[in-house]
Amino acid sequence: MTPVKSTSKKSEANEKAMKKESVGLELRKSAVEEAENSKSLPTSLYGKGGVEKLSLTVSVYNQDGQEAGNFSLPLEIFGLKVNANLIAQAARAQRANSRENIAHAKDRSEVRGGGKKPWKQKGTGRARHASIRSPLWAGGGVTFGPRKEKNFAVKINKKMKRQALFMALSGKLRDGELIILEDLNLKEAKTKEMAQIMKNIFGALALARDKSPTKVGTPIRTSSAMIVLAKNDEAVVRATRNLPKIRTIGVNSLNIVDLLSVRYLVMPKATVERIRKIFGK
Repeated sequence: MTPVKSTSKKSEANEKAMKKESVGLELRKSAVEEAENSKSLPTSLYGKGGVEKLSLTVSVYNQDGQEAGNFSLPLEIFGLKVNANLIAQAARAQRANSRENIAHAKDRSEVRGGGKKPWKQKGTGRARHASIRSPLWAGGGVTFGPRKEKNFAVKINKKMKRQALFMALSGKLRDGELIILEDLNLKEAKTKEMAQIMKNIFGALALARDKSPTKVGTPIRTSSAMIVLAKNDEAVVRATRNLPKIRTIGVNSLNIVDLLSVRYLVMPKATVERIRKIFGK
């Protein structure tokens, strides 16, 4: 009787295993179908976690802080999924490559003097020395000090660098920290006029954030901002020079470190079109 019981138990176990395998196959098939369906959609439509959809149609504001319509941003630049590791790698490479290596300590061969042996090798009772510029002596050379010949450069591929820049822009859009202006024109290069424009923009942004359940209570007034200009505008540059935490940069000079050093990014529509022309396919 015992072998019959064991065979019945084995058959039950086999049936359970078969059921599990069939369920697993069905799950795999459904996952493959979902993946194939998702291939038809751009991967850049996904935000955090790969499931949150990102709208690339944003509101456009005028200099008075009022909405002036909507504007469509290029998907391949402002709609990428953010890779924090790639952004950090690009920022680290830029900082390293811009480093000026000026620290330099002289070794014993570079310190002036010390060519004569201070005393004879034997017979004095003193320790043996060959030069008064030895690192053991005061006024001597430095062992393993900083050298200006050291190279701190870090190589990064051009495509990786550009992709990191796009991801930083996409992150600004995803976090609601990208402000698109209809235009930016100043009558005069006056700090007062520019300060009023920024006040209007941040006021409108604060109202928009108060309507969002995830951004309530976020301080706006003391936040830093960078205005990206499509072309050199001396009036805007001079007007923002004395504004704390507000800076300007040309679109050709846009880089990952400056993007990460400010919270808000202000772009006129002409700047976006210029970015589309430079980086677009």
